[in-house]
Amino acid sequence: MAQKNLALVTGANGHLGNNLVRLLINKGIPVRASVRNIKNKEPFTGLDCEVVQSDISDRQSLVNALQGVHTFYAVGAVFKLWAKDPKKEIYDVNMEGIRNSIEASAEAGVKRIVYVSSIAALNYSKLPTKESFGYNPDRRDWYYNSKNDGKKLAFELAKKHNIELVAVLPSAMIGGTAFAPLSVSYNIINLIIKKEIPVETNITLNWIDVKDVAEGCYLAATKGRNGERYILANEKCTSIKETTKIAQELFPDLKIKLPIAVPKPILFIISWFMEVGSKMNGKAPLLSTKDIAMFSGLQQDFEISKSRKELGFKPKKSKQVIKDAMLYLKNKETHLAN
Repeated sequence: MAQKNLALVTGANGHLGNNLVRLLINKGIPVRASVRNIKNKEPFTGLDCEVVQSDISDRQSLVNALQGVHTFYAVGAVFKLWAKDPKKEIYDVNMEGIRNSIEASAEAGVKRIVYVSSIAALNYSKLPTKESFGYNPDRRDWYYNSKNDGKKLAFELAKKHNIELVAVLPSAMIGGTAFAPLSVSYNIINLIIKKEIPVETNITLNWIDVKDVAEGCYLAATKGRNGERYILANEKCTSIKETTKIAQELFPDLKIKLPIAVPKPILFIISWFMEVGSKMNGKAPLLSTKDIAMFSGLQQDFEISKSRKELGFKPKKSKQVIKDAMLYLKNKETHLAN
């Protein structure tokens, strides 16, 4: 029998998952935190929550973790834009994970699911984009495909099993408590501070405070309408160049230079060489040809009135979010050095 309040958060040692666990504890909600590697206890030091092992690719482990759970925050997923075999390592894992998560929820008697999707599942053909424009027609990226196809599958299975499901679509999350390895978005901020982004790619990001996304997940659980999607982002995106200017203002002593503008064909050549290196060392490239093709020049601007009106979502402004994230990382670096 599901307890009235008990919540399960998968991916609870990840950036969003861990900040969501902390938020729910602060709200007095009993939390079960699920992780793949039970030995990694550092993110839960001092937190009053139960930590269990489960994996989205192991259906029975999810059934076990979901016993007695009322609300399931399905955060755990593969979040990367590069892999040696992206269909197998990203798409297939995420699709199987969604099927396992919802079938396990049905078996365990879960009443409500907040499924964490992504702004990758939005249609950018008209800006600012909003939920009602439908799904992303761009099929060039396996992570993006997993978020689009995964969300459709999630709604379909939830309806079949009579479970309430609300989807949230966060943008580039930074800020809040973070543990190594840093998320893709947080790492970009880190690279700027470390002066490791030399060229202007004309790629924009829609920065959002991870604590606001965690709050948005909770609001979706308590106020979101069954079968609906909600964007958790800021209205306007910010370029890497503008983000770097904020770092210059914050840390004048670091003498951070603005990235140099180079023609798009040169960016393709640079990213091609980076990809060749990645095939040899197995590490994700800093930049890929697909990143340039899909994201260079794309304005990630959103209409968030639905989230504001129905959920009461009030995100902190992007500039403040960037400053807070940069100060957090710098303080963490200083602390580790001492």
